[in-house]
Amino acid sequence: MTTRSATVTWAGANARRMERQGLTAPLGAATPATAVSAMPAAHAQVLSAAELSVGLRTAELNRGDVRAALWTDRTLVKTFGPRGTVHLVAADELALWTGALSALPVARSVHPEGVRMTPEQTEEVLAAIADALTGAELTVDELTEAVVARAGAWAGEPVMPAFQTLWPRWRQVTHLAGHRGVLCFGADRGRKVTYTNPGVAPLDGPGASAALVRRYLHAYGPATPQDYAKWLATSGRWASQLFAGLAADGAIEEVVYEDGAAAWVVAGDTVFPDRAVRGVRLLPYFDAFVIASQPRGRLFPGTAYTRALAGGQAGNYPVLLVDGTVAGVWHQRRAGGRIVVTVEPLSPLAAEQSAELEQQAARVGEVLEGRAELTVGTVTVGAHA
Repeated sequence: MTTRSATVTWAGANARRMERQGLTAPLGAATPATAVSAMPAAHAQVLSAAELSVGLRTAELNRGDVRAALWTDRTLVKTFGPRGTVHLVAADELALWTGALSALPVARSVHPEGVRMTPEQTEEVLAAIADALTGAELTVDELTEAVVARAGAWAGEPVMPAFQTLWPRWRQVTHLAGHRGVLCFGADRGRKVTYTNPGVAPLDGPGASAALVRRYLHAYGPATPQDYAKWLATSGRWASQLFAGLAADGAIEEVVYEDGAAAWVVAGDTVFPDRAVRGVRLLPYFDAFVIASQPRGRLFPGTAYTRALAGGQAGNYPVLLVDGTVAGVWHQRRAGGRIVVTVEPLSPLAAEQSAELEQQAARVGEVLEGRAELTVGTVTVGAHA
């Protein structure tokens, strides 16, 4: 007996993703942690962008709420997440994240001989970081001293090219320390970043890997193993093997898009909205929805692909969504208590859409604790590096 896969439309898949992330209607009774978990992590290389990602998915949260969750309530953690980049994750999911990320295949070092560390040196530095940060919040310079004191002078040698200077050797494993769960960000000390040890033991690798696939597919399914590998910046072959194992266990199941392309969802999670998304949304730099949604060409149709992507890379421009797809770019600039919001639609907006854009701009101002002033015109600021 042949089991037929469910057929899914792009419009239905996109509508479900947006609905689950609070992009159709605000998430109800949301906290910063639940809003982040819905993404299921918020890119935070630019913290104000992460604050917007959270706030724009809710009706009331603002940047103060996000900062309180990070540094007072500790319900959010700022750490190195997917692709080795800085993300916010829910504190009660940190063990899952570290378990899954530390189980990823070890990528070949990009550093030349004489700079890269041996596997033994890597483990020695990770142990030194874990010990130095336990019960402490240290700046990079302080952590360098602590690592050198524990591992030896070789760990602090300035050999790693970065931002027109040379960093100490140990810093090439900073993101790996985050993935292992022995390092996360502490509160800034003035203009200086600090790190601390979150004190959370990673979950078992296979179990955590399976759980993260389910979290990803809940937010972005249907998706392929290659989509998942791209989201994590890891091996496509490894992701295919992982998905195959989960499919064999009955944890995930295959569906088919209307064009015949196969993809995966959590087993039994095959109900999709029957109506396309309507409405206007503003999303900031590096928003999780923009980065993770695939196929990218459907989310960035026509001229949006060239105007709103940087060399095919999503996230480098804040985007305007109209009826669920990218239809423009925008930029915000603070001037005292004013938040100057400039939006560049790629085609004229209807009156109702213009009214919704006004509401979205006002919400941007609320999240950033300022007063928004909207201008519709050309965005002259280039892509974020």
